Amino acid sequence: MTERDPKSLIRIARESGVDEHVEPLNLGERVRELRKERDWTLEQAAKEAGLARSTLSKIENGQMSPTYDALRKLADGLQISVPQLFTPPSKGQINGRLSVTKAGQGNEHATATYEHTLLAENLTKKKMLPYRALVRARSMDEFDGWVRHDGEEFLYVLTGVIRLYTEFYEPIEMRRGDSAYYDSTMGHNVISVSDDDATILWVTSLVT
Repeated sequence: MTERDPKSLIRIARESGVDEHVEPLNLGERVRELRKERDWTLEQAAKEAGLARSTLSKIENGQMSPTYDALRKLADGLQISVPQLFTPPSKGQINGRLSVTKAGQGNEHATATYEHTLLAENLTKKKMLPYRALVRARSMDEFDGWVRHDGEEFLYVLTGVIRLYTEFYEPIEMRRGDSAYYDSTMGHNVISVSDDDATILWVTSLVT
């Protein structure tokens, strides 16, 4: 990791979770999958949707393009929204993922200004990058300019006192329990103004 480049954390996260090529959605296969998830026969699903069995069969086999009215009936019968009919299922991923990082665990990346500890690192394709940071910097002079990256960021002070510098606002002094949410394309840096290094929790959105 580059000595003075906290943005490298975002690059590391993106490189470990590159999305695979997404194939075009096959509506018929999607409807069949949703039906089978519920352990419904063709007859049961058709009854729930208020459609003829032959109509549902043709939709599943790609032999007809359903009208919007038919799509709405299908969605109502499956107890989902119409857009969910066109949402590709997750492949190789189980809903309800969980990652626990115990105290003292986590992958550390030290820089001249921060010591970052990446959290939930075993989860791939995350939409957020959570990490704990020990703030070593005591002056803006220790940074090579502003830190900027795509997305949005949430900051929560765990210990100590920090000063949040942003490109378009006056510096803000923050203490334990204080938090901030900001556009991370705006230049930003954090320094510790307490005797000891402050610690903060940072959560960064990952833009693909």
